[in-house]
Amino acid sequence: MNLKAFCILGSLTLASLASLAEDAPSNVGKRYPSEMRTITDAVTGRKIKVLTSSTFSDSKPYQTHPTWTADGKWIIFRSERGGHGGQAFVVNEETGDIIQLTDEREGGGMITPNLSRKEMKFWYMRGGPRMPRPGEPAPDKSAPPRQLIELDIGSLIADSMAGKLKAPFIYQRVVATLPADLRDSGGFGVDADETKAYWGVAFGPPPAPPAAPAPLPAPKSEADKAAQRVRGDVDTKNTDPTQSREAARKRFELAGRGPGGIRAIDLKTGAVTKVIDVDFRMGHVQTNPWVPGEIIYCHETTGDAPQRIWAVNADGSNNRPVYVETPDEWITHETVSARDEVMFLIIGHLPYLREKPTGIAVVNLRDRQMKILGQVEEDMENGTKGGFWHCNGSPDGKWAVGDTFKGSIYLISRENGCRTLLTTGHVMKPDHTHPIFSPDSKRVLIQSGLLSEGKNLNLMEVDVP
Repeated sequence: MNLKAFCILGSLTLASLASLAEDAPSNVGKRYPSEMRTITDAVTGRKIKVLTSSTFSDSKPYQTHPTWTADGKWIIFRSERGGHGGQAFVVNEETGDIIQLTDEREGGGMITPNLSRKEMKFWYMRGGPRMPRPGEPAPDKSAPPRQLIELDIGSLIADSMAGKLKAPFIYQRVVATLPADLRDSGGFGVDADETKAYWGVAFGPPPAPPAAPAPLPAPKSEADKAAQRVRGDVDTKNTDPTQSREAARKRFELAGRGPGGIRAIDLKTGAVTKVIDVDFRMGHVQTNPWVPGEIIYCHETTGDAPQRIWAVNADGSNNRPVYVETPDEWITHETVSARDEVMFLIIGHLPYLREKPTGIAVVNLRDRQMKILGQVEEDMENGTKGGFWHCNGSPDGKWAVGDTFKGSIYLISRENGCRTLLTTGHVMKPDHTHPIFSPDSKRVLIQSGLLSEGKNLNLMEVDVP
């Protein structure tokens, strides 16, 4: 390697240099052929655009984070199609072209992509010890440090399409090497003014590896098979109507223990500062896309929480509950849906939850006024009612979208409450659909297990009628 190349690489660690020298050729910038096709919904008759259709599981960002690039042409997703674990890819909404953006092969790999809303770039974290799966040994302490990376996807995509790719490090900038005593908890979001990232963390002794979930019984009928598909990767106890409220609350109390917190990372200097510490497990860190310095987060319990949704200013002030819930409400899947509004679910999938109003709801961040937009009745195979599970609001403020426990997608008019069934059968396995509106509010994007009967996910979108 010549002197000029070493100068360019000055900001990278020695471990990164060794990795570049020793690894196989990188897949950064690799193009994959279009997998795009159109299918017709068997129930609604609507046309569904399938953006990815391979046997690799393709997951979009959570509905709390940007999914379209700043030019509106590409959708980001995570996939293992590159052969080196989960990596970031983009698919062109019109042509179906797929381009690989990352090829991280050490430590925790690529996590939590955050697209810029202003420029053709995104931020992600790499490295650090990966949390062990059930039965695995403790995390590898020799893993490379956790780093926050900025990627110039505008240049990368242009060079890939032109067939003139440069070395991967040319497109990358190491924003910060993160403190070793902090662990990821709840991901991270980027401020509306894109000067800082807000990182959800845990600290103190790491928790014991999670216990392996009890295996599901072998299905004896088509109904049993359907029930297992609906459960997906959710803890089966969360949908068990025979478990008492007290037993469920004990599980959630144990799973939701902290401490946790949020750290601000300056996207120019890499400086890491404290925003807030809390005495519970941090989760679902997101920002208000319209208001710089406003952070939304939750008490993560893997289920119900005594107080789920919180907000705090970037300087640590005005930490407050957003919707003050009652003990008999199960609040989840909050997302900022307007400048002064958070949309969330009061789910009603268990008998005792249906004793109170449930459904997609919105709460005003300033005066705390709240209203429910709607709910659906859905007969589940275990004798309970399903209903809405995740939600998102359209940027133009006209619509809400929600998925259900059985994988149906509904549109709700914010003007008159009219509910429209868009598409059905999107098996909530191996993950949920997580619907989100396009930036122009004209399309709904989901990740679906429909084509594989729940074996893997594909990206699909349907037009807003």
